[in-house]
Amino acid sequence: MTDLKHHTQAGAGSLEGRIFRPSSSAETAEAVELAFDYRGDVTLDLTSGETLTGYVFNRDHAAAEPWIEVLIPAADPDSRRIAYREILSIGFTGVDTANGKSWETWVSKKESDRLAEAARVEADARTRGHL
Repeated sequence: MTDLKHHTQAGAGSLEGRIFRPSSSAETAEAVELAFDYRGDVTLDLTSGETLTGYVFNRDHAAAEPWIEVLIPAADPDSRRIAYREILSIGFTGVDTANGKSWETWVSKKESDRLAEAARVEADARTRGHL
């Protein structure tokens, strides 16, 4: 699959700014999975010559005719279903809203919140004379 890498200010793990031009159905399926996991808009170039920008929120790679569903808010409040075979390229053109928000950061915040809640419960129990 051709991956046109546009070097942006996005984080090292981000797909932001990259464009994939799949050359097989397997590469299309791989690019669609990346688009599905991406937390920003993608731009699709289709075999019809049409270009769509929206958010990929659903897909079915196991269907007889694999497809993706894209929400295109600028054009229509409804979603649009597109067959994999119609996709020429997938560009990760929207801001990656998950960039820099790693699992470790989330776990650390949750642990901090849990400890603060435990301290609050302990202080409340001491005030009541239970500890």
